[in-house]
Amino acid sequence: MKICSLLPSGTEILYALGLGDQIVGVTDLCDYPPEVKEKPVVCRSRIDVDSMTSQEVEAMMRRILEAGESPYELDGEWIANNSPDVVLTQDLCYFCEVDAQTVGRTVDQMPMPPEVLVLNPRTLQGILDSIMQVGETCGVPNRAGSLVSELEKRVQSVEQVLSSVSGKPRVFSLEGISPLVIGGHWIPDLLLRAGGVMDAFSPGCAATRLPWDAVVSNAPDKLFVDLCSSNLQRQKSEIPWLAAQEDWHTLPAVRSGEVYLIDHVYFSVPGPRIVQGLEILAQLTHPDVFEDLIPEGTVLKLDPARSADAAPDGIGDCFVPWPGAGV
Repeated sequence: MKICSLLPSGTEILYALGLGDQIVGVTDLCDYPPEVKEKPVVCRSRIDVDSMTSQEVEAMMRRILEAGESPYELDGEWIANNSPDVVLTQDLCYFCEVDAQTVGRTVDQMPMPPEVLVLNPRTLQGILDSIMQVGETCGVPNRAGSLVSELEKRVQSVEQVLSSVSGKPRVFSLEGISPLVIGGHWIPDLLLRAGGVMDAFSPGCAATRLPWDAVVSNAPDKLFVDLCSSNLQRQKSEIPWLAAQEDWHTLPAVRSGEVYLIDHVYFSVPGPRIVQGLEILAQLTHPDVFEDLIPEGTVLKLDPARSADAAPDGIGDCFVPWPGAGV
């Protein structure tokens, strides 16, 4: 079977199911596991997020969409010439990957169109279900069942520990800064399962732009910043926008230093590593009952002593590796 994966989560799932050798094409956003870099790239983003600020990305995306164009360039000729049996795509977010409609227009022109599997998980359970979908479509349902069973055991382990915990902090998660975006879909699900309280947003809700005063009014005890498609260095460069907002220093999370920058790969890609994202959030939310769940170099924590008198443009330097050293 020849499989073309047009989304990073699909690629991650395929490798986790032992189907890496059957992948014949990927996108330029597929970067895990590392060996995927050897695969032909058949779809490219027109926006280089690594070299642009959030405001620049927003402006370019708006121009592309207003022109009625796609943010992605799909090599339809390559797909036609290589005739994959299965194409994985999504309809969840046109910002993140090429959408199913664009893929459909391409494959419908082929004499023998491939099977197009559209993955649209919105909750943690939805992500586990999508792993089963991929396994069944690609002929390895037993492998998928085993993988899902292992992931479910890890989820249950977190929930079992939290079942005896009484105090739950108010939490808030941001996956976009300028514009400000609340993490939606499976993010509220993870926050709740990790033992946090988040009243305003429920599992499965859409990612939503919101005004700064919505963050202030929620008064989070812990503020998680896991910007989509952004590593820790990119997040350090974006965080001054938050620190420049009125009432930043009044947030309980800021006063206590409970503001965390987290590598996005454990949250923005709905594949097997999402369970590790849950484990990371569980330890950040309840460090008194969890330990050794956070990979080195994954999290930076605000140092309240450093940040108390820091100017907004220097706030990035007030974040330190957590726990321990080594970013």
